[in-house]
Amino acid sequence: MTTTPWTAGPLLGLDTETTGVDVATDRVVTAALVLREPGSTHVRTWLLAPGIDIPAEATSIHGVTTAHAAAHGSAPAAALDEIATLVVDAQRDGVPLVAYNAAFDLAILDAELVRHGLPTLAARLGRPVRPVLDPLVLDRAWDPAREGKRRLVDLCARYEVLDVGPLHTADADVLATLDLLDALARAFPGLAALGADALHDLQVDAHRRWVDALDPERDQPYVGAGADGRWPA
Repeated sequence: MTTTPWTAGPLLGLDTETTGVDVATDRVVTAALVLREPGSTHVRTWLLAPGIDIPAEATSIHGVTTAHAAAHGSAPAAALDEIATLVVDAQRDGVPLVAYNAAFDLAILDAELVRHGLPTLAARLGRPVRPVLDPLVLDRAWDPAREGKRRLVDLCARYEVLDVGPLHTADADVLATLDLLDALARAFPGLAALGADALHDLQVDAHRRWVDALDPERDQPYVGAGADGRWPA
């Protein structure tokens, strides 16, 4: 029996824009899910009223002010439950979840679900979320010695992912991430040849090795989701 490679899709992309980077205290402001199937791309977006002020630093990144979110945003519990339901439905159908720096998005989504008295992704699934494909972790695994930053915009430039538009809106970031994953699969045929579950396990090991190899005297301290070496959550 021939197994369809993950590169043929479908894939479900996820991104969140938030009030900050502390998954324990910050809130989701916008989110996007993009289902990419052969010949079609379906985009869903959410604007949430986070219930706390959005710092000016966060607004400068994603463009959403406290006033705008309060006036136009959805109730967080309803939106988060809808997002989680769609992620879990796709996981049950065997669709890989794609996210750039997936450890952060999954951690803050779960923290928000708990905050609102809702079951986490793993609780809904009865297992951890997998397979997850993260272009950031995959790029580090396949090209670990390369110098320079590895932000989404940097990797899009390196792998010639063009016409991605202005990043730091959730839907634009997801679309760029899916295009970047496709570019990585073309650049590294060995990556494309592996199954999604094998890639998930490879990323678990690669992230652990990367965290363990950080030099505290040379490297900037790594804090936040994934800093303890666990990936993706």
